[in-house]
Amino acid sequence: MGKGLSGGEVIRLRGMMVIMVGVTVTLIRCGVLVEGNVFSKQKILEVERKLTQLRRPAVKTIQSEDGDIIDCIDIYKQPAFDHPALRNHTIQMAPTYDLTKETKTMTKMDRLKKRSEQSSVTVKQTWKKSGSCPQGTIPVRRIRKKDLLRASSVKDYGRKEHSTLSRHVAESSDNKSVYLLRANHSKAILLTEGYSYTGAKGDIKVCAPSVELDDEYTTSQVCLINGPSFAFESVESGWAVNPSVYGDRNTRFFLYWTADGSKKTGCFDLTCPGFVQTSHEIALGAAIYPISAPDGLPYEIIVYIFKDPVTSNWWVQYGERINIGYWPPELFLALSYHATGVEWGGEVYSSRVGTTPHTKTDMGNGRFASTAGFSGVITRMRIHDNSPALKIPEWAETYMDEFNCYDAIYVEDYVEDPEFYYGGPGRNYKCP
Repeated sequence: MGKGLSGGEVIRLRGMMVIMVGVTVTLIRCGVLVEGNVFSKQKILEVERKLTQLRRPAVKTIQSEDGDIIDCIDIYKQPAFDHPALRNHTIQMAPTYDLTKETKTMTKMDRLKKRSEQSSVTVKQTWKKSGSCPQGTIPVRRIRKKDLLRASSVKDYGRKEHSTLSRHVAESSDNKSVYLLRANHSKAILLTEGYSYTGAKGDIKVCAPSVELDDEYTTSQVCLINGPSFAFESVESGWAVNPSVYGDRNTRFFLYWTADGSKKTGCFDLTCPGFVQTSHEIALGAAIYPISAPDGLPYEIIVYIFKDPVTSNWWVQYGERINIGYWPPELFLALSYHATGVEWGGEVYSSRVGTTPHTKTDMGNGRFASTAGFSGVITRMRIHDNSPALKIPEWAETYMDEFNCYDAIYVEDYVEDPEFYYGGPGRNYKCP
């Protein structure tokens, strides 16, 4: 395909592209060169259509020091209302009642923790160093064209990879079976079941784990779930390092939802219609700081997901102060009533979990669970079950897909408030 011509430019010849690199001319049929990579015209058109769907006219635009662009969008023009079930939706601007007020059910440890937080450094979002969005708008992290071009599927951008098997069995190098509840997903979590749950909360230590490949990710979150493992419904929030969605390896605050195990519904943040945002203070998918040092102060984000008793909207609250927005019940079937389980902990996605060689992507801060606090940790875990008051779960147990790669410890005896430690480095001598 190449000819020895001189020059260093791009020439188009009857539907073909001529890329001149040094003295070699390469002809690419029906291709488009973007930032050094060649993409099909079909993909370029798909990306343009997706960007048109996602972007809205901005009242104000903020350039963040980390490279993000935050658009302040009119709250009534946000992407949520493109969802067929939400075309005539009326925004609920605040929860029916204030769940942030201190109640008699708070333990002594809760009150001590609250006083400690009020005098400590708060985890913030990087973009807010450069400005803020006015009332009546919501901050939306602008999705870049190159992020969509890099995606394996433009249509499914922002959605987790669906696992078709409810239980995946792989053989490790030492002939021991490795069981994954979902193929390509490895979890180390604390799980509680047995009631109808309408809320869950946790203080999650913020870390900066290493993610080996661009199509892998690691998250730490609070999750409420209902339904079978092959088509479950869930809402979750926490922090993530996800290059395929965000284009870098920064630690970012995220939301995620699905109504069918991520087959055809759900996504991170506002990358698809569904979540209705009401806050002008938090940008979903934006980077957060400061990050906890392995042996330093444990900076945390406080995540609280709860179901409004009047509207049935699933609200997300950040930092015991900011009600970010909600998932309307119209998005779900079973979850429109309640959750049947709550999970706290970490998840790693990679095509190389349950295999050899294993991925090196970290969970938590990359250290195995340690009660000394050197690993990932979630504290003040609370639930709503049959009572409107937040309470410590009566029963909970750890679950690990690959305990030699990522493990977990739940400490509930001889402590006033249980603590959950989790994490791991992925590939190591016990997990080759």
